[in-house]
Amino acid sequence: MNKLSIFAMILLLILAVFITFLLANSNNSLDYYTHTKAICNETNYCQDYQIFCNKDKLIMTTPITGAVVQYSVSWQDPRNELEKELC
Repeated sequence: MNKLSIFAMILLLILAVFITFLLANSNNSLDYYTHTKAICNETNYCQDYQIFCNKDKLIMTTPITGAVVQYSVSWQDPRNELEKELC
């Protein structure tokens, strides 16, 4: 066997492993998702975050720069508790 045929066999093996990995994990692909949501604190300071979830488990939050608002002390968040959940 020459070097080219050995390289081709290794490349095919890597490709086969990669395809097997994709097929094995295809059922879980919809478990991971991301969306944005405003998170407000006790002083009604709200910032948008990018939310990363796996099913209903929070993986990570990342603040979106500049996407903030400060509401008055009397402001009440109109969202119910279910709408405030992150995942």
